[in-house]
Amino acid sequence: MASTISSSVLSTMNSSTTTAESTASASDELQDQFLTLLTTQLQNQDPTDPMDNSEMVTQLAQISTISSIEEVTSTLEGISSQISASESLQASALVGNGVLIDGNTIQVASGVATTFGVTLASDADSVTVTIKDSSGTVVRTLDEGDMSAGTQALSWDGLQDDGTTAADGAYTFSITATADDVAVTSTALKYALVTGVTTDSSDEVALDLGGVNENVALSDISLVL
Repeated sequence: MASTISSSVLSTMNSSTTTAESTASASDELQDQFLTLLTTQLQNQDPTDPMDNSEMVTQLAQISTISSIEEVTSTLEGISSQISASESLQASALVGNGVLIDGNTIQVASGVATTFGVTLASDADSVTVTIKDSSGTVVRTLDEGDMSAGTQALSWDGLQDDGTTAADGAYTFSITATADDVAVTSTALKYALVTGVTTDSSDEVALDLGGVNENVALSDISLVL
């Protein structure tokens, strides 16, 4: 009689773990089948040629590995589900709030400009904001003075450098930041209103920012206003 459980049986047992229907009960059934086969083999083995201990240990290790993989997979699926639920709650809490995301546009309506912002890689002793209209003409220059590293919300009163109110529409802005006359890396941020919660192409939680802006992930939010 053969001294090991057939490779075809082990192969079948291994392949079963790759199906989408693997569950804890299936894992228990798999172990029961293995132990039944092993017990039967031990009872019917040739006393003059018993199963080698190392072979038995190897086979037991295989079923243990199968079970462990299923348990780890189940645990990871549970963690993933909890993370998704947590992200959904966080995203839902943002509905109706203004946020800052990457971008360099400002919207003006009835003389009121949307909030915008900047993220500085390090402290700056001079920060200047240059605002341009749709034709590229500079309409306002703002001297923000010194600013600490990190993300800051900024505002524009909607007035042009000549004191008149800027026309309604979209404007762009750029940031110039320096420290001891050395440029400081900056990232321009634009305003968006969170209108809902949705999912992206990968079924991950995403924020719906209305028709003007694309949907973004929670990690894309630089600042909640």
